[in-house]
Amino acid sequence: MQDAPVISLRDLSKRYPMGDTAVDALRHIALDIRHGEFVAVMGASGSGKSTLMNIIGCLDKATSGTYLIDGVDIRNFDRDRLALLRSRKIGFVFQSFNLLSRTTALENVELPLIYNPEIPSSVAQEKALTALDIIGLRDRALHYSTQLSGGQQQRVAIARAIVNGPRLLLADEPTGNLDTRTSIEIMAIFQRLNRAGMTIVLVTHELDIARYTNRNITFRDGRILSDIAVDRPLNAETELAALPVLESA
Repeated sequence: MQDAPVISLRDLSKRYPMGDTAVDALRHIALDIRHGEFVAVMGASGSGKSTLMNIIGCLDKATSGTYLIDGVDIRNFDRDRLALLRSRKIGFVFQSFNLLSRTTALENVELPLIYNPEIPSSVAQEKALTALDIIGLRDRALHYSTQLSGGQQQRVAIARAIVNGPRLLLADEPTGNLDTRTSIEIMAIFQRLNRAGMTIVLVTHELDIARYTNRNITFRDGRILSDIAVDRPLNAETELAALPVLESA
């Protein structure tokens, strides 16, 4: 359903003071991302893409301009209201996984539920197991992070990001530490989540990864250089099936 934008930015800028000068990380950005879109944000280091993700994820605030999430202007939200908004509406996936090493996959996924007062502890475990089921790792629920491969750790990180049923999933270089096959497996999960209705914004410097999304936005020097719909996104499941089977030694 193409309703009001999940993300709406108007004349949005971000300036960082640097001694006697200032750096303009974002310059007068106007951007809408609607429900159900799968967007890749690209650009060289310093182009503004990471600053954009931090602002969209309510981890940083713009210097000027407007940011609406689900039609709500969050400019005047205090720290507590922003934290509540993040916990209820936004899921995060990072390149470095950020899992707790001395806890199980299940406990890692349950972690966001601890901070959600709407989820009683009696149902938290089942919700976490359901999230692990979605990413195909329910059978690894009791394994510690150190017992999982890199790809499995990233899957657990995705399960943790979606366990609260977020409106928006933000992924920052989620395949940066993974090999080709595992990267495509992760993109297959994102595509399934997107087909189920989740809005996804993914930062990547890999053009091959961006081809699995529906829209590519490229930044340069804090501005949007291009915003292009992908006519024929790659299907990750099809690409996986076409990869050669690796023989074990």
